[in-house]
Amino acid sequence: MATVGRAALVLALAVAVYGIFASLYGARKRRRDWVDSGRNAAYALAGLSTLAFVLLEIAFLRSDFTFKTVVEHSSTTTPTFYKASASWSSQEGSLLLWLFLLSLWTAGVLYATRHRMRDVAPYATAILLGLGAFFSALLVFSASPFVTLPVAASEGAGLNPLLRHPSMMIHPPMLYAGYTLFAVPFAFAAAALIARRVDAEWITSTRRFSLAAWFFLGIGILLGARWSYAELGWGGYWAWDPVENASLLPWLTGTAFLHSVMIQEKRGMLKVWNVSLVLATGVLCVLGTFLVRSGILDSIHAFGASTLGIPFVTLIGVMIAGSIALVVSRRDVLRSEHRLDSIFSREAVFIGNNLVLVGVAFVVFWGTFFPLISEALTGTKSAVGPPWFDRYTVPLVLILVLLSGIGPVIAWRRQTRATARRSFQWPVLAAVVTTLVLLPFGVGDSIPALLMFAFAALVTGTVAQEFVRGTRARKAMSGERAPVAAVSLVRRNRRRYGGYVVHLGMALMFVGIAASSAFEHARDARLTPGQSVEVGGYTVRYVKPTARIDSEAGRVERIVFGAQVAVSRDGKSLGTLRPERGFYPPNAPVLFAQHPIASFFEGEATSEVAMDAGWRRDLWTAVAPDVGALDGRITALDEGFVRGLKQAGDSVDPQQVGALIGGALRSILKSYTDDPPPATFRVIASPMVTWIWVGGIVVFLGALIAMWPAPRGATRRADARLLARVAQDLGRA
Repeated sequence: MATVGRAALVLALAVAVYGIFASLYGARKRRRDWVDSGRNAAYALAGLSTLAFVLLEIAFLRSDFTFKTVVEHSSTTTPTFYKASASWSSQEGSLLLWLFLLSLWTAGVLYATRHRMRDVAPYATAILLGLGAFFSALLVFSASPFVTLPVAASEGAGLNPLLRHPSMMIHPPMLYAGYTLFAVPFAFAAAALIARRVDAEWITSTRRFSLAAWFFLGIGILLGARWSYAELGWGGYWAWDPVENASLLPWLTGTAFLHSVMIQEKRGMLKVWNVSLVLATGVLCVLGTFLVRSGILDSIHAFGASTLGIPFVTLIGVMIAGSIALVVSRRDVLRSEHRLDSIFSREAVFIGNNLVLVGVAFVVFWGTFFPLISEALTGTKSAVGPPWFDRYTVPLVLILVLLSGIGPVIAWRRQTRATARRSFQWPVLAAVVTTLVLLPFGVGDSIPALLMFAFAALVTGTVAQEFVRGTRARKAMSGERAPVAAVSLVRRNRRRYGGYVVHLGMALMFVGIAASSAFEHARDARLTPGQSVEVGGYTVRYVKPTARIDSEAGRVERIVFGAQVAVSRDGKSLGTLRPERGFYPPNAPVLFAQHPIASFFEGEATSEVAMDAGWRRDLWTAVAPDVGALDGRITALDEGFVRGLKQAGDSVDPQQVGALIGGALRSILKSYTDDPPPATFRVIASPMVTWIWVGGIVVFLGALIAMWPAPRGATRRADARLLARVAQDLGRA
């Protein structure tokens, strides 16, 4: 199986290189047969990379320990659910996942454009296959997932315990799907510049790929935040970690691109800006991939160092240099067809939106790479923390939310005073009323949070107003009932109203972020059973310790120490929470031989957070048991166990040894529960965190609406009589 996988990767590299040559030769010589051959090479690349990826997945699912990467990242005790995702926890597997996804999108976009953009598509094919050749070469020469061992191992190291979370089953593929999908508009933008075809056709041809890239990358970021909140045991969902930031950067520039292209399509403006944004987004996607594995920046998310720094830096350098050269050399054909008529116009708001998004991206980029910048300039590596990021991003995000409430209702070209009053009176009223309602509840103690609530209300009012007016217009045209008219409205204007839903979801997310950041209450307390701690008006009492052994396939998977805590408020019981901390024994025979009992506590440890989540607040708890208090008992058991093994010599029965170890571990757990040492608890009362996750769902629902193809004939124009009737009906309102 490994031989077939290696052969598939070698053939993938060969067809990618051939496809580059065939596409470029066909474009230069205007030979359609060569262009078609290059496109067929892309189809072959998709088939070969799919074969290689499926073979690697089979190896992980079968626990085939002849594969080196399977031994290093899986084990027989790893649950099947996580064996399937263990492949992309390795450097080799993640690179193969990148190639697999990229090849699928390449084949899809080339099939969709096979009869269009005949002068642009061959260059785009060559660029996409160039990326495919790069990753194929890495997999063939530097990081092959099909390296085998001379003798199959009896057991593997297992999946990193931090990755044993349902979000991790989906999070990396979502990020990589976003990264690789953004390669499509990157390639077509560069190809359009090469061919000097800078009209909006390359934008319309790749729009759904751009939306899908933004959609999947956003899902990946949100799942990563959820994983951080539920798994890492520190109580937050965003720490401005370098790898988190690396995924956020292309999402920010991609968001700016999706907004600014509407100006190019509508007015023929911002051509230089748009190609620069999408080219930068493509570069940032490769940079994000590199940071996850490079180890050049310290990160909880960087699960392995890489030896691929030089190839990646070279690729990034080539992409940057090529992008700059193309934009500069084509500046004569990238001139805008129109100019900005007024700062009181939708174009101006969109430009402001773009400047803010790029400003946030610059702040994130500077803060992320500041350790490298400071080391290069001063010789000392210094880092900036969350307070630095918050200082600059909070005001920018406030402006962004405000603009997202203004943009949908302000007119194109120029806004008159009369139309402004009609467009903004209800959204502004919603913002004012929200502010006045919240002030008595102490929200004014945090001005940024109060402004965020007001601006979010403005966005909500804007979206509601647009849906109401659109539904009434549709009802006037068709005579449909209001619910039917609303559905028909969205079906016939998916991109517009899907965007409105996205704006609403983002407003909900930012409300959750503002509330949970400004009004969070957190306490760390060392408690013994019976003691309690007060947090944000809640009383959390440590009732008793818990302990257990989790086994898989007859072997100890982890040892779990936890606590049962009772939650109450004003004397009223609100329920019980059970936070835990699991200890995973390492696959280290030497350590086991020297310390057979202690070795079970010297591997990776993870927190199992317990939460009581609700619309108003989350009560979050984590526990750090004082396992060190058991060291004396563990040492005594180890010494006695090793002494007994030496006396028994070769007559030791492995099953008897396993039973003795199990008994020793159970006695340790019983000692912990019978005479528990103090445990350290972290308790957080955080308001409205649930709104972040709900807002994310709303965002992605809106993105799906915007991406979904409109039914045939749904966008046909209304006749003049219907338009006159709509205007008359709306004028009476």
